[in-house]
Amino acid sequence: MTTPLLDIRKLGLRDYCETWQAMQTFTACRVPGQTSELWLVEHPPVFTQGQAGKREHVLDAGEIPVVQTDRGGQVTYHGPGQLVCYLLLNLDEIGIGIRSLVHRSEKSILRLLDSEGITAERREGAPGVYAAGAKIAQIGLRVKKHNTYHGLSLNVGMDLEPFGRINPCGYAGLAVTDMRSEGSSLEIDEAGERLGAFLAEEMGYTINQLFLTFPG
Repeated sequence: MTTPLLDIRKLGLRDYCETWQAMQTFTACRVPGQTSELWLVEHPPVFTQGQAGKREHVLDAGEIPVVQTDRGGQVTYHGPGQLVCYLLLNLDEIGIGIRSLVHRSEKSILRLLDSEGITAERREGAPGVYAAGAKIAQIGLRVKKHNTYHGLSLNVGMDLEPFGRINPCGYAGLAVTDMRSEGSSLEIDEAGERLGAFLAEEMGYTINQLFLTFPG
């Protein structure tokens, strides 16, 4: 059986809405056999709400914009120093379902953290990864006709203050941490390269090409 290919895009610092629109376009225009992609990106400060996100979980957004999205999950924060990995995959080509996709995403994050000496865990019924009792990575996905978009975010070395303005992922008082706070000095570019390799391996892909721009 031929291993499916995965293209990786390192997009740098990109506006959230611009990236979201590009993901929607990519997914809507996919054709059978098209190579799946993993996008690695940082965003300027923004709060994003999931489809079922409740307004009361945004406590005090202040000057940070709040964007209502079409992913799963509740409210979260994106900002510089956070690695966001968007999974533009076809589940049929790798023969897994959404639960397995979440599990493999969490496992990839755990492998990266373990390589940096950070002890972390997943929690049943609360997607994401936790270190020292605090959330260090978030997962929120959307599936259309077996094609996925949105993905996961890993706090590498960022200003964590904005998480205090929300109930992260809908949990009041949930503590949030990042790799820097847990003793890692890993830079975000290296974190992206290593996490991308772990994700490809866990999902059953072979990395094909690297791009530095959006498709098209």
